[in-house]
Amino acid sequence: MAERSDEELMAAYAAGEMTAFEALYGRYRAPLYRYILRQVGDAATANDLYQGSWEKIIAARGRYRPSAPYRAWMYRIARNHVIDHYRRSRPGTPLSPETMEAPEPGPEQLLDQAEAADRLQAAIDALPEEQREVLVLKLEAGLDLAAIAEVTGANAETAKSRLRYAVSKLRSALSTNGEGDE
Repeated sequence: MAERSDEELMAAYAAGEMTAFEALYGRYRAPLYRYILRQVGDAATANDLYQGSWEKIIAARGRYRPSAPYRAWMYRIARNHVIDHYRRSRPGTPLSPETMEAPEPGPEQLLDQAEAADRLQAAIDALPEEQREVLVLKLEAGLDLAAIAEVTGANAETAKSRLRYAVSKLRSALSTNGEGDE
C-alpha cells in the first residue's frame, strides 16, 4: 500500500481518523520543533510554542482544505503562533550558539566546531528578520520557495530574493570572519 500524502492524511484526520493525525505528527514533530527552536532560541519557550502550534493545528483541522499543501499550512500556523508570542512578550532574545552545535568527538574538533558555530550563529543573527525567516524555513523546514512564500505571506519572487540575499550575506560573513584566524 502506498504511503498517504500529507493532504490525504489531514483530510482523514479532519474526518475523525486519529491514526492519520499520528502519522502527520510522526512526520513533522522533529522538523516543526527545530523550526520553532531556531526562531526563538530557547528550548523552554520552543517547547511551549511547539505544543501550542500542535494545539492550533488540531483546532483548525476542520478549516484545512486539501488544495493547499499541508506542510505550508502547518508552518504558517506555527509561524503565526511564534509571531503572536513575540507580540505578547517583545523579547530581544537572540538564537543561542548552542542550538547550532552538534556533539563533538575531541577537544580540537570541539574548539573548531564551537568557533564555526559561533560565526555561523552570529551571521544568522545579523540577518534581517525576513531573510533569517526564509533561511530557517528552507533549511530547517525543507520548504520550497512557493511554500515559503505562502507561509510568510510574500510573493515567490520576494521569498526567492530574501533567500538569495541571506545566503549571500552568510557566505560573505563566514568567509570574512574565517580569514586570518590561524
